[in-house]
Amino acid sequence: MKKKIAILGSTGSIGKSLLKIISSDKRNIEIFLLTANKNYNELLNQTKQFKVKNVIINNENSYNKFKKYNKNKKLKIYRNFDSFKKIFTTKVDYTMSSIIGINGLKPTMDIIKFTKKIAIANKEAIICAWNLIYAEIKKYNTEFVPVDSEHFSIWYGIKNQHSNIDQIFITASGGPLLKISQKKFNKLSIKQIIKHPNWSMGKKISVDSSTMMNKVFEVIEAKKLFNVNYKNISIIVHPKSYIHAIIKFNDGIIKLIAHETTMEIPIFNTFKFGRMNIKNTKKINFKILNNLNFKKIDNKKFPLVNLIKKLPLKDSLFETVLVSANDEYVNQYLKSKISYTELLTKLRNFVSKKEFYKYKLIEPNKITDILTLNKYVRSKINSKF
Repeated sequence: MKKKIAILGSTGSIGKSLLKIISSDKRNIEIFLLTANKNYNELLNQTKQFKVKNVIINNENSYNKFKKYNKNKKLKIYRNFDSFKKIFTTKVDYTMSSIIGINGLKPTMDIIKFTKKIAIANKEAIICAWNLIYAEIKKYNTEFVPVDSEHFSIWYGIKNQHSNIDQIFITASGGPLLKISQKKFNKLSIKQIIKHPNWSMGKKISVDSSTMMNKVFEVIEAKKLFNVNYKNISIIVHPKSYIHAIIKFNDGIIKLIAHETTMEIPIFNTFKFGRMNIKNTKKINFKILNNLNFKKIDNKKFPLVNLIKKLPLKDSLFETVLVSANDEYVNQYLKSKISYTELLTKLRNFVSKKEFYKYKLIEPNKITDILTLNKYVRSKINSKF
């Protein structure tokens, strides 16, 4: 029997990588649902190639254009994620949640009850609402696996040994600014800032990589996913991005999880069914393994990593403040409204305001708590521009 799968955000890099993997085994897999926001052309091509049964298009203009150009009368087209109840009569075997940003939170939550397994690449959902997501996963007996290369590597390495973890090291390439003096940061163009040495990523996540804010978020994710205290999680610089996580256990065993710098490997391993094999993997790179070159992160050069010290020990709404503020200031930087160093200072100053301290004491009780606070933080920042 064919495995039924759904992909939330199929036109993004994660969605397209998964479809590339699936294309090698179309006979055994049925694409039950794909979703997109604006890229109706890419979505249209995907529905033709994979004989998709259902699509959701959030953007009204793209929805109308898709309906106009679609020739498949059997394809069911829906306008928004409230259509899940109409689409699913039984659980699908696997769902990839890869919608970017806070907009991916609600559909991620809503689809859990309709899937046997969910792979989550939407880090905002985990950072802001893990307690709510975890409750849904337990309620509906849905299997969960993280997709980020670092968290997938930790998950792969611990295999039910959560209680035996002594220390987790999350690796960071150092991004495009590793070898550049801090004094030169403002002299770099946006194009230079987003040029990652190892990974091909979108503009926003590339900026986060340059500021190391992505590693702050990854530490938060690791703490929530694996129930480990912040004091037991460290960031370590590894320029080659070959080792993705190091786990030291209480019994003295140390595991280093390595793979090539491609997201296809963690994506494939969250997805594989039966005897599926990933194709064209390279041989072990002993040249890199013989020169791993691990270094401590420079907290002065990358000051945003110090925000980890401000994080509450329990799940709280403060994580939403952090995510929302970072999103807005990065957006302002990409629009050339603020300089790179202003991005760093404004973000730190904003999340340190007294009015946001109270949110460290409040646990999210429902999605609307997060969405309302996200909207407030963004509007407060935008009112200054």
